[in-house]
Amino acid sequence: GVEVGPQPQGVARADVLDKMRKIVKHGLDFVQLFNEGKEFPPCTIEVFKIMEKVDYPRNKNGEIIAIIHPKLQDQDWQPLKNGDPLFLTLDGEVIPYQGNCTVYPTFINEAAYYEKKQAFVKTEKIKLTAKHLRSSGS
Repeated sequence: GVEVGPQPQGVARADVLDKMRKIVKHGLDFVQLFNEGKEFPPCTIEVFKIMEKVDYPRNKNGEIIAIIHPKLQDQDWQPLKNGDPLFLTLDGEVIPYQGNCTVYPTFINEAAYYEKKQAFVKTEKIKLTAKHLRSSGS
């Protein structure tokens, strides 16, 4: 599957559709070249590995008591360091990120995840290395 976003539910955006088409085309080009016997050299890429889902702060009744801090809103895939603003309580208190490493939040404040009790997902940036790749049929 290919998920390209973020975008609101029920909205069709031309720029997002164009990105999805490009991703699918690159995938199909790769399959064609692989099937033709092309050898791909070793490579290293950075990816984001999911660490955990983070819920909104809640009171003892399970009600949300803070919202995403404005400095975090729309900052998907950007580094979040210890002490950076994370949430803002309804009383105006800043709740900072408290972690021992830099993380990269994504799916920040997505409407579809409110019912799943998810304010964002913490990811870590890691490097993956692939050895050369070639079809065994060639």
